[in-house]
Amino acid sequence: MTDSQLIREIKEGNVECYAELIRRYERKILSFVTHLLRQSNLQHVAEDICQETFYKAYKSIHSFRDVEATFSTWLYTIARNTVLSELRKSRNSDVYLEDAQQMPMASVKSLPEAVLLRNERERMVRQAINSLPEKQRSALILREYEQLDYNEIAVILNLTVSSVKSLLFRARQSIKGQLETYIMDPHLDEAEGMNR
Repeated sequence: MTDSQLIREIKEGNVECYAELIRRYERKILSFVTHLLRQSNLQHVAEDICQETFYKAYKSIHSFRDVEATFSTWLYTIARNTVLSELRKSRNSDVYLEDAQQMPMASVKSLPEAVLLRNERERMVRQAINSLPEKQRSALILREYEQLDYNEIAVILNLTVSSVKSLLFRARQSIKGQLETYIMDPHLDEAEGMNR
């Protein structure tokens, strides 16, 4: 069944179909929400926000019209708005993630050099992404991690496609500038987690 067919069934009273929509999108929405919350060190509320997103979507499902956007685009928009609302409430929006909390603690001698380099690259990329303005960060996460196309991102961020392309260009330039010394190293050709 397509998303549109499921939504039609839900609107006609078959609420059990909503479980299938949740199953299809829960991991993607949770990943997206977690990325957005990481800058403010609020990942611990990601599951709650994910559930709130699906609850809000369910409560508003009768107003959803698939001629205006796909269900996934609509859902990402709700998720983003829910995250922004949480960030405003938390007042922690300028607290940055301490990456050391996520890395396993082990002695440097016990880790191979390649693992150390990869962990350092990942830390630097996360730090660079966290330093981006909110719209650039959202656009970059949607494009690089969620693999959405420009049109979908434009709808989610309520921008034009050219604005999305501009945001992505500026985000990539900013990250490239921050990671210049690592990018120039022949052993570290590509920033971990970023597609060229």
